[in-house]
Amino acid sequence: MKNMKLKCTIFSRCLILLLLWAISEVKCSIQEQSDIKRTDFPNGFLFGAATSAYQIEGAFLEDGKGLSNWDAYCRITGSIADGRNGDVADDHYHRYMEDIEIMHSLGLTAYRLSISWSRILPRGRLGEVNQVAVMFYNKIIDNLLLRGIEPFVTIYHFEHPQEFEERFGGWLSPLMQDEYVHFAKTCFENFGDRVKYWITINEPNLFSELAYERASYPPARCSPPFGNCASGNSDVEPLISAHNMLLGHAKAAKLYREQFKSKVDGLLGITVSAFMYVPLTDSEDDKEAAERALAFNSAWTLDPVVFGDYPPEMKRYHGSELPTFSSEERDLLRDSIDFIGINHYGSLYAKDCIHSSCICNDSSCTPGGDRAIRGFVYQTGVRNGVFIGDPTGMVRFFVVPRGMEEMVHYIKERYHNKPMLVTENGYSSPPSEYDDYRHDVKRIRFHQSYLAYLAQAIRKGADVRGYFIWSLMDNFEWSSGFRTKFGIYHIDSLTLNRIPKLSARWYRDFLTNSSHFDADLLNTISYRNKVKSE
Repeated sequence: MKNMKLKCTIFSRCLILLLLWAISEVKCSIQEQSDIKRTDFPNGFLFGAATSAYQIEGAFLEDGKGLSNWDAYCRITGSIADGRNGDVADDHYHRYMEDIEIMHSLGLTAYRLSISWSRILPRGRLGEVNQVAVMFYNKIIDNLLLRGIEPFVTIYHFEHPQEFEERFGGWLSPLMQDEYVHFAKTCFENFGDRVKYWITINEPNLFSELAYERASYPPARCSPPFGNCASGNSDVEPLISAHNMLLGHAKAAKLYREQFKSKVDGLLGITVSAFMYVPLTDSEDDKEAAERALAFNSAWTLDPVVFGDYPPEMKRYHGSELPTFSSEERDLLRDSIDFIGINHYGSLYAKDCIHSSCICNDSSCTPGGDRAIRGFVYQTGVRNGVFIGDPTGMVRFFVVPRGMEEMVHYIKERYHNKPMLVTENGYSSPPSEYDDYRHDVKRIRFHQSYLAYLAQAIRKGADVRGYFIWSLMDNFEWSSGFRTKFGIYHIDSLTLNRIPKLSARWYRDFLTNSSHFDADLLNTISYRNKVKSE
């Protein structure tokens, strides 16, 4: 009996110690998130927010703007989740000064915007430059600089004149390369004396997949098993469109370096949609599948612009389907960027589909965001019935903060620590959080935890030079319409007033090294929300 009591006592003490350890770990984790400070980042590190033209500007066909691919696509019944469009969006076209004042009040040191192709060149090379549009962007750039905010200009962010689709098939044609270079040159000529940072194309990998494989972006082309579109080839067309984007980028980069870079000692890069992938199991097949998924995702874009050719993994599995670069094109592509833009929103599990069966397609997928992709990899956010991280308002976006450090490490190692910027990182609120949008505690926790892992990656030697929240304000989130909300400012749908969320207050205090933001407030609101949900 005495031995049994002794064993129980030892067991109880061990259990208490284990519980105390677990509690301390949780406290340390929360403390690490709450304690992340601007001073944890290097001097000169840029902090900003990001938007894109079609998603916020509005002013549909105003002041000489032409019809864009998204203007046309939004008018196809069923193309947008909430049936809305970007005709008005956030009305940034008329409220840009108010929005710039908001940026200044937050303490941003950088702002990522895009130029509307259909506003600047409504008919591309066949028409004249719209000087009213040039004046509009000049005012934005000048007022940003006046307030000490560095403009990061994206030349192409998914939007172009619809005429290109009708005339020659858009990005499926090599003619689009010449149109793109003409547009880029027009931007360099008009804004290159003040803009130091340029992003040529936003997420060529994602746009090619969603526009030409899954038909959720214009021109909405696809083939089975990805969908039953009127036309398209989901196996080949994403590769062709990405190929033309990469060559358009390379030609624009050459032009910039030869004719415009010296004006402000400018830098030019490209951004990628950069999911992190981890093996679904510990099997060697799944480990190899995770590496393959990374190659077929971010390396699809980055290998050509750094090394001059597609990833070996893609060459191995695509064969003749994958377009080839000539020796001259490889030389043009190689080292055609000064920095890598990382758009990172989450992590997924990867399962091998070469040595095992993967039967999921878009019509039979689970809420875990499951789907097969090129490279014979099955992606999912669920393992053994458990999500990889907290779900968000986007099906495939899960909160996995460590993925930030892992993604940065992957790019650091593969591309010899070329300078990087996190050009998008953000949290989309689930519908359950819409009513209490002002108290967006989960968005704050998201950014705190992702920033903590980013700071850790930098301490380990990663050359990361900036971080941009997506997004400054709730906006038209492409095929999701206005249902998906990433902003730190809410936009009232009737008045279009900008209403700061708690995350805006947090970001302001973080950027200004202020101690006003009370971390205990987060815990109070979190507790209140938990009680409310129960």
